[in-house]
Amino acid sequence: MKQPFTNLLERAWIDLHDPQVAWQIAILLACFLLAWAAGRVLRLSRVETDGIWKFGVGGLRRILFPVVALIPLTLSIGLLKFWSWIEVDLLRLFVPLLLSLLLVRLFFYLLRHVFAQGSIVRTFERAIAALVWGGLVLHVSGLLPDAIGLLDDITFKLGTQKLTLWLVLQGLFWVVITLLAAMWLSGTIEARLMRAESLHTSLRVVFSRLATALLVLLAVLLVLPLLGIDLTVLSLFGGAIGVGLGFGLQKIASNYVSGFIILLDRSIRIGDLITVDNFYGEVKNITTRYVVVRSLDGREAIIPNELLITTTVLNHSYSNRQIRLALDLQIAYRSDLQLAMKLMEEAASRHPRALADPPPKSVLLRFADSGIDLELGVWIEDPENGVLSIRSELFLDIWRAFQEAGIEIPFPQREVRILGDAGSAPA
Repeated sequence: MKQPFTNLLERAWIDLHDPQVAWQIAILLACFLLAWAAGRVLRLSRVETDGIWKFGVGGLRRILFPVVALIPLTLSIGLLKFWSWIEVDLLRLFVPLLLSLLLVRLFFYLLRHVFAQGSIVRTFERAIAALVWGGLVLHVSGLLPDAIGLLDDITFKLGTQKLTLWLVLQGLFWVVITLLAAMWLSGTIEARLMRAESLHTSLRVVFSRLATALLVLLAVLLVLPLLGIDLTVLSLFGGAIGVGLGFGLQKIASNYVSGFIILLDRSIRIGDLITVDNFYGEVKNITTRYVVVRSLDGREAIIPNELLITTTVLNHSYSNRQIRLALDLQIAYRSDLQLAMKLMEEAASRHPRALADPPPKSVLLRFADSGIDLELGVWIEDPENGVLSIRSELFLDIWRAFQEAGIEIPFPQREVRILGDAGSAPA
């Protein structure tokens, strides 16, 4: 009879020298073939869904192979051990391998679904892969119990609570799991809220931010008691945060409070055109710390929420999205003034972006040195599409109309007279 080994890898190696290992290899191949066939039959990559079902189908597609392979593999191990006619150490070796593959794929999918792709996500993926495969190596080599015992022997105190390094690592693991689940759930809630047309945009953002904060807090509060950690230890962190707010985090706290004020009073909404700190643009996003304003030339400004509360903000579309464009022109004194004003109004009326109510209106500003100054006022209701293009098109249309009507656009002129000596007689 075989001597009991604690090293699963070594026991599997011994099984490979047993003629009955062919049964184990055949069972492994059958499990892998069944998993491959399940993926081909279900064809989850062609299933088109949205929302939470899309997330579920995507996750199932990634874990289908290890899950389908594990089920018959586990059943086979149980049956063979019950009959006790062949060893199953080689089969048992593939159980943690498939479980590790399942965990890695599941963690990667959650990370990529919750967070945007970037260097931080790739760093987390590498760290998770290293932890999972490192734990697998310790398990199959029989060193995992010794490693856990070593971590459990390292103790320290946090207030009145005695903690071990192993307990802290367990806590971090479950906190990460619950935080990922909470952030995925908050993302789903936010997507649902953003589709709720009955709610104002600002209220949707407020509710989604509150849902995220509450779910994250709930995740932490649920995990700590399950690990045997007294929640009173959080009082230390609360005191440290309070001291930090008092000394160095006033601006951060002020920005977060200001963000909720902006979202609740709806003084600034997504899509508004504002001017703040000499920057003009459209509000693209409102977070609890800053507002993203995109100018018409593509530049984006990250403006802290506190600045929007404590300074004057010009909201060009607060109660009405209509704005007035003023086009300044000058005509020569010998031109027909009334005809010029009429042609300007007709050119504006023909433009598709110009509103008919209020109608375009031209006015006489002043009699200047070189000509008569006129102004054409045009109202539009889509300033987010820019004003340079409509100004250019109107000026071109007016210039063509002036050319056909013989109305002159003057340029600066000066008349110079040379006077001779008044006392001298002509030659």
